[in-house]
Amino acid sequence: MSSSDIFIGETIGTAILILLGGGVCAAVTLKASKARNAGWLAIAFGWGFAVLTAVYTSAPLSGAHLNPAVTLALTIKDGGWNNLPVYWSGQLLGAMIGATLVWVVYYGQFRVHLTDPEIVGTDEQRAAKAVEAEEPAAGPVLGIFSTGPEIRHAVQNLATEIIGTVVLVLAVLTQGLNDKGNGLGPLGALITALVVVSIGLSLGGPTGYAINPARDLGPRIVHALLPLPNKGGSDWSYAWVPVVGPLIGGAIAAGLYNVAFA
Repeated sequence: MSSSDIFIGETIGTAILILLGGGVCAAVTLKASKARNAGWLAIAFGWGFAVLTAVYTSAPLSGAHLNPAVTLALTIKDGGWNNLPVYWSGQLLGAMIGATLVWVVYYGQFRVHLTDPEIVGTDEQRAAKAVEAEEPAAGPVLGIFSTGPEIRHAVQNLATEIIGTVVLVLAVLTQGLNDKGNGLGPLGALITALVVVSIGLSLGGPTGYAINPARDLGPRIVHALLPLPNKGGSDWSYAWVPVVGPLIGGAIAAGLYNVAFA
């Protein structure tokens, strides 16, 4: 694969991943959406199907890493450090494009949601909160773009992201051990998607299961930049957790693979 193929494939694939994954979060969250309040089950399966679609689309070009933690693990396992910046750049750009497309698709719903006093409070209430807070609180639609903890405990939150990412990356790495080392081919995308659903249902409750630095950081940047009314803060004090945690998890998974499976 050439560097241009890798960059284009990862950009397209990650954009699709975030468009569909962020899209289901928007559908469940926003007023005037037909899927509002569909719940966590819809979100978990929506993200799984997003992974499935993105992997099938981008695999011929880049191998469909779509996740800096996966790229790091595969690089530790196989080498090829020169391509790591190309993968990571495409993934971050694609995540930002996908998040922007979610805003385009749900433009009217964002405006209705973020101008409803029941959602964002009155002008006086927002002004009082702004005076009290040293940093703007996470805004009412930030969860459409990026993750956040239900209980803010840095060690627990970091551990949750590490553990979830280890499960994901080990599942990706061990697929090549099936079928006499020939991998699972197209079936691998489906299995990876189901693993993501499983992680969401089982481990996603505490933090929203980023398990992918680009998936969280790219859309968080877009949230900070988009002209959304009353959008609130982007919660930058937490932003390091869904970046560092998955990278640590990917490195641990690669080490476990090399020790136990290689």
